[in-house]
Amino acid sequence: MLKSESGKTPTPDSDQPGDRSALIIIDMINPFDFAGGEDARRAATRVARTLADMRDQADRHDVPTIYVNDNFGQWHSEKSRLIESARPSLADGVIEPRNDDFFIIKPQFSGFYSTNLAVLLPKLGVRRLILTGIATEICILFTAADAHMRDYALWVPGDAVVAIDSDQAEGAMAIMKSTMDAEVAPTTDLQLSDWIVRSRCSAPVICDRL
Repeated sequence: MLKSESGKTPTPDSDQPGDRSALIIIDMINPFDFAGGEDARRAATRVARTLADMRDQADRHDVPTIYVNDNFGQWHSEKSRLIESARPSLADGVIEPRNDDFFIIKPQFSGFYSTNLAVLLPKLGVRRLILTGIATEICILFTAADAHMRDYALWVPGDAVVAIDSDQAEGAMAIMKSTMDAEVAPTTDLQLSDWIVRSRCSAPVICDRL
């Protein structure tokens, strides 16, 4: 069995059946050293509060939290070095990964490109992804597209993602909703527990009975 750094979270060696959800936090461990970074940092500070609540809910419902983070050009880096280098500029209130959270480093926009995310998710029995983080119109969109092509169900909460360009982000949300069948309701309208219930329902009549 594979284990997290603390050794407390066993991960099966083989793929698991199921329709489990996973909370994906993308690029929130971020130095914000790019054009428009300060505005994004302020937006990320607001989103961080939402993510903290979502992660608490995920813990209560046995939903794994998976950080998927860019290496920001640090090709020799790993988790602790990325966090340490970004920490002085992290958005206020951002939740850093815990020992039992999964942490995947990505080299490009998509969380699936050249990473082990596509290997990890089946081992956790995950078929439904909650995509959060930075940036709506770039890494969230690219990850959603790759997830959609792999037949994952998607929820991209509108209040749990950060835009760099608001107009482009609005278009990205529309694309994810219309072409990827993603749920885009904010967490004020859809609770994580309700999203989980949806995964257990094969038809509306079954949902009505839960």
